[in-house]
Amino acid sequence: MGFRCTAAVLAAKLTGFFCRLTGRQGVTLSGKIALKICPDLLERLSGQVRNKIFVTCGTNGKTTTNNMLASALEAEGYQVVCNHTGSNMLNGVAAAFALSAGWNGRLKADYAAIEVDEASTKYVFPAIKPDYMVMTNLFRDQLDRYGEIDITMNILEEMIRKVPEMKLIVNADDALSEYLAEDSGNSFATYGISNPVLKTATNEIREGRFCKRCGERLRYRFYHYSQLGDYSCPKCGFKRPVPDYDGYDVSVGDTISFSVEKCRLTANYKGFYNVYNVLAAYAALRTAGIPIPHFKKMLRSFHPENGRMEQFTYRGTRITLNLAKNPAGFNQNISAVMQDASPKDIVIVINDNAQDGRDISWLWDVDFDALGEESIKSITVSGIRCQDMRLRMKYVGIRADLEPDVEKAVRKKAADGVKNLYVLVNYTALFDTRNILKRLEEGKE
Repeated sequence: MGFRCTAAVLAAKLTGFFCRLTGRQGVTLSGKIALKICPDLLERLSGQVRNKIFVTCGTNGKTTTNNMLASALEAEGYQVVCNHTGSNMLNGVAAAFALSAGWNGRLKADYAAIEVDEASTKYVFPAIKPDYMVMTNLFRDQLDRYGEIDITMNILEEMIRKVPEMKLIVNADDALSEYLAEDSGNSFATYGISNPVLKTATNEIREGRFCKRCGERLRYRFYHYSQLGDYSCPKCGFKRPVPDYDGYDVSVGDTISFSVEKCRLTANYKGFYNVYNVLAAYAALRTAGIPIPHFKKMLRSFHPENGRMEQFTYRGTRITLNLAKNPAGFNQNISAVMQDASPKDIVIVINDNAQDGRDISWLWDVDFDALGEESIKSITVSGIRCQDMRLRMKYVGIRADLEPDVEKAVRKKAADGVKNLYVLVNYTALFDTRNILKRLEEGKE
């Protein structure tokens, strides 16, 4: 493998070890140091993957879908490289490969399942040359980093074209993803849900209202949420295709279940958006022709972690932590919370660090008025931009308590709340909040 590659792997492992000793995640730093030592580390290590490399891109659902894909492969007995923590930029991807390699710098892996930030594909794709790309959806995200959604689409299309042998697995219910797949020239398969499932709020902000091919306003037979649904263009004929992997008989409650290819799948977590995540992982594996006899069993035991409907318990209070970092994702979080009809408290944590984006105007595109129902007993706003969040709640006529310190907010609700707490956080609040909840659950106060 060469001295530089071996040295880079060793440095990454030691960096990760010492970061964990100090309570830090250390993944991004591990990758950064490894790439400084060996700039072509990704090419060297990804070239050792024995079978195929999957990447997962898209605005929402990347981490859950990618981790589920990796878990499904592991359930079949394969060794898999995966960036489980969701560190999806260049340094995080490099760390995933380096930390999976042996101390000698050699990688023993059958597959790789790698989540990649859309803007980072320009650095990652040329290095690892994926065989399959799963596209979850394309929504408006951090305006500071991504700008308008057309910029993200242009980056993705350019990178897809640079890997012409890569096959795409795209969400057919998203007109933007479908157009990108058709226009790229790469072969692709589709997944989707052909019949309406939930009643959708009419005031939800929707992206991609106009046909990307001719500019005409798209017509929708129905929406699932945001712009996902059954669309068609009355002018040029662009329309939602019949999906190759079509989810039907969808049931959403305390668990989710649906059928695809006469196979009934059930997962033990909430949120209609998770139906898409399961369907995407299933479609990717079937498209790749990988036998998955243990997929159902894997789903029954799979629980999204890293703040994706992650469960904690503290002083008799059940706490659910979930990431919400853009309008579409936040609206789906709210929908999942409201599926729980029992009394509940909510803590909302909003930061504006560099990775979040300084521009938090997206909060005004979220349907927070849906939180005005009787089952919600209190809302506490926290984080760096807690005052902005309280102002946003004021404009929909909902009272919110102010507590900038997340730990104090959680402790207070555990002491005087209804023992059912949802904590909704944006990106940089996730790691610290998760550490707080883990520490409180373990009694390390």
